[in-house]
Amino acid sequence: MNGIDAIGFASKGDVSVEGEIAATDEIGSEACRRIVLVDDHPIVRDGLIQMFSRQLDLSVCGEASSAEEAMKVVTELKPDLVIVDIFLEGVNGIELTKMLHEQDAALPILILSMHDEGLYAERAIRAGAMGYVMKQEASRTVLDAVRAVLSGKRYVSSHVGQILGDQSVDSNGTQSDSAIARLSPRELSVFKCIGEGKDRSTIAEELGISIKTVETHRASIKYKLNVRSAAELQQCATRWVEEKP
Repeated sequence: MNGIDAIGFASKGDVSVEGEIAATDEIGSEACRRIVLVDDHPIVRDGLIQMFSRQLDLSVCGEASSAEEAMKVVTELKPDLVIVDIFLEGVNGIELTKMLHEQDAALPILILSMHDEGLYAERAIRAGAMGYVMKQEASRTVLDAVRAVLSGKRYVSSHVGQILGDQSVDSNGTQSDSAIARLSPRELSVFKCIGEGKDRSTIAEELGISIKTVETHRASIKYKLNVRSAAELQQCATRWVEEKP
């Protein structure tokens, strides 16, 4: 045995993907996607590197053993995906995920951890991660998760997906009252303005705040409502404005 399977990765099952995953490891015409690994265990990084080296569409372009090192490596290399472990020396993986997401909200982040998803997956997703996979999973599952996240789909177990769905967006794609209730009064004002189609400058002028503060509120709203892009935020806000009494 070698690679990721040699360090204890085994199939567990019960994983759902929001969208359809390609059944093959080879994405012939697509460019090779570059990955940065963040884990403080060299043997884990080595196993992942060996696994990805066997894929035609995936490669490891950088490694880091701490959050501080990860920020530097990601800034320098600009990878297509960052794979992060939960527990690192100093700043943990969830805090690192927040930092990376604030720096580049479009950067896909996948959490790969030995720790129970029931304890950490929801927090990781809300911090900005696109997926959560436990290290006990088979390499096939890890690869599916990587490709799902790279294609813009969220990858979590069905249990975690249900929790996130209940607390953010219902089956009709509408923001639930419990999710909206998490917004502060000022965030709710910004959210309402977004739903009314106002741009950043107009919102800043109307609320008497700076454009930078508007951006800060937008980032916080996206985090609290678990939306991934400006377009999705606009859609949610517009729908809320149209449907509220």
